[in-house]
Amino acid sequence: MPLLFGTAGVPHASKDRSTAGGVKTISELGLDAMEVQFVRGVKMGETKAREVATMSEALGVALSVHAPYYVNLNSEDKFEDSVKRIVDSVRIGSIFNARSIVFHAAYYQKSSKERVYERVRKGIAKVLEYMEQHGIKTILRSETTGKATQFGELDELLRLSQELENVMPCVDFAHIHARYRRYNSYDEFCEILSKVEDVLGKEALKNMHMHVSGIDYGLKGEKAHLNLEESDFKYVELLKALKDFGVEGILICESPNLEEDAMLLKKTYQSL
Repeated sequence: MPLLFGTAGVPHASKDRSTAGGVKTISELGLDAMEVQFVRGVKMGETKAREVATMSEALGVALSVHAPYYVNLNSEDKFEDSVKRIVDSVRIGSIFNARSIVFHAAYYQKSSKERVYERVRKGIAKVLEYMEQHGIKTILRSETTGKATQFGELDELLRLSQELENVMPCVDFAHIHARYRRYNSYDEFCEILSKVEDVLGKEALKNMHMHVSGIDYGLKGEKAHLNLEESDFKYVELLKALKDFGVEGILICESPNLEEDAMLLKKTYQSL
């Protein structure tokens, strides 16, 4: 599939604030995709999910899901609840054919990175078991994160993808830039894409799921998302790298102005 552009949630311009209304607005704006935001909890029922499915199929809008923020697979107290939140996202997302389920997997806390990795792997394996039992076909995508305290280095996510079926990374370029205070040039974006290709193969570049926004950051990493033109993020160089690598999939804009930057990204990409 080509590279599709969309927003993290219902566009601001949508008068109908429902998910189905957001899908309709995405199509009217000339965008291609929307990430359904379950970040405060999976509150959508099956009836609404079927309405979303009907709308997205009719308009050709690709959908994904962002699971609740309250996921920490490295917490003994919250482990089962965290797995359930991802499972609930999968269950409802599958009704409207979400291509990917995105989530922030864990915090390191005082654990070693290897211990956290094993707990995250165990949690994801439980979700995959649910998917297999119910015949659900989607991709689980742990997201690259913006702070050193959070599980989500690209190498960790690529390792998960090697070891587990139907698992691939969600590459958030703004988070990577904020976490390391670099990775903000054409060559550095190419470095990221080369690593994905080297580890997972060229076919992985044909099924990418990415987040982009402006970003405010400090010594400890991410502070807040910004609009692209109000940040130092070199989105044009990123888009050039994506085009040169023949990247396909979905690019979701998480800027505060949502559809404005999503349309800017799509228009700029098409002009290259």
